[in-house]
Parts: sequence; C-alpha cells; structure tokens
Amino acid sequence: MSGVRQRRNLVTGSLLALLLSLVACAGAQPNSGAAAISQPPKPGWQTAPKHSAGLAPDPLLHRQQAIVQVYAAPTYGWRGRLAVHPWIIYKHAGQQQYTRYDVVGWRAPQVVQRDYALPDGLWYGAQPQVLVEHRGPQVESMIDRIEQAIASYPYADRYRSYPGPNSNTFIAHVGREVPELRLDLPANAIGKDYRPLNEIVGRSPTGSGVQASLLGLLGLSLGWEEGIEFNLLGLNFGLDLNRPALRLPFWGRLGLAEQVVHGHGQESFPTQQGTDD
Repeated sequence: MSGVRQRRNLVTGSLLALLLSLVACAGAQPNSGAAAISQPPKPGWQTAPKHSAGLAPDPLLHRQQAIVQVYAAPTYGWRGRLAVHPWIIYKHAGQQQYTRYDVVGWRAPQVVQRDYALPDGLWYGAQPQVLVEHRGPQVESMIDRIEQAIASYPYADRYRSYPGPNSNTFIAHVGREVPELRLDLPANAIGKDYRPLNEIVGRSPTGSGVQASLLGLLGLSLGWEEGIEFNLLGLNFGLDLNRPALRLPFWGRLGLAEQVVHGHGQESFPTQQGTDD
C-alpha cells in the first residue's frame, strides 16, 4: 500500500508542478494578453459611425434664421434594404443649436427621444438624406405646431418595428398634424401608414390627402404630394403625380427627384432619395 501511496503522491506532485509552470509562463508574458484585449472590436452597431453628414446648415452661421429639416436613413444592417429610419430637427431664429426628435425602439418605454444623436448624424453608419427643408420667418409658427404634434403622439410608450407603431409612424403623425411641412415620406418608410382599428380612415401622412389603412397592412392613400399609393402587408406601391415617379418598396422612389422645400425666397433643390433610397 505504501508503494501505491508513493506513486499517487508522485503523480499529484508532477501535476502540481506542471500547473505552477504554466502559471509562471503566463505571468512572464503579460503583453500577449494585453495584445489580445487591444484588438479592435468586430464591426457592429455599437461601433458604427455616427458622425455628422454635413447636411444641416451651420446653426451659428444661420442663427438668425428659423430652420426645419426632416431626414431619413436606411435602418441598420440587412433591414436597410427594406426600410428607413426618419427624424426631424429644428431651431428657432436666434438659437445656436438644433433640437432633434425621433423614435428609438430600444429606449422603451419612452421611445420618443430628444437629441438622441447629432442633428444630421449617420444612422449607425447609414448616410441620411434630406426629405424636406423649410427656412424663414414662417417657420416659427411651424415649429410651434411641430412641438404640439410631438407632444400629442399617441404611441410615446409603445414600439413595434412591423407594422408599427415605429419611427415612421411618429414622423407620419407629425406630417399629418402639420400639413404645411409638406412631408412626403418615401414608399419604403414602413410604418408610416399604421393606423389603429378605430381610425381606419383619415388624413394621409402628408396631411394634404386621404388614407384608408388597416393597421398599416392593407390600405390606399390619395393626395397631391403622395399621388396614388397602395399598401399590401406594409409594402407600398404607387405613382407620384406632381413629380412623376414610381413609388416602390425597397427603392422608395424611381423617377423624377422629389423636391426639398425652401422658404424665404430660396429655390428648392432635389433630394438624393428621389432616385435611390
């Protein structure tokens, strides 16, 4: 028995010595662990660029001018091939910075966010595009109505990416309440047509047309800004009448470019989203 005990002690001692040797080797090479930790993280939404796209007028240079802009950018990842994320920014005359509002689903239960990101920042790596812009004295009263519309948004504590209510539902609500904004969301703004069952018929997202929609899954919109648009399972197909173009899922718009509206005697210019969302 003593021989068995000696062999057992020998094996145990050998294993202990080996373990101590490995620990000593690991302690003698601290840089190898540090190097592994310092490796850049794999690309993902946490590290996606969010810097300014350079689209918002400099609020310092234009501090005496009231400005409103609405943006849309492809959503993050593969969803960007299907849908966009919109937001609105504004400032009164005399102000030297913008206020931004959008709906951010992962901030539930308070999904309506103020100044969540830079006014014209990339949306997790995606380049935004200006959908509409207004400048000038008449914008002051428009901003007041925009703030009222934001405060009256009925789904401030709810979010559902499909079919809504989502970020497009929010901006569409602002468009309905402030028709002078002349906001025409693209066809791939999934969720803009979401309506509750007790309000199937009402104003279209531009605020200037009419719409019938069943929870944003089946519907029809008619108006000068949006033309004729059919909604089937959240996918929109239609024809723009004032600026002839096809309204299509995935692309948003195919044809003549939409116009960004300027005030104060400035001419409008086409948006990039008019040809390729």
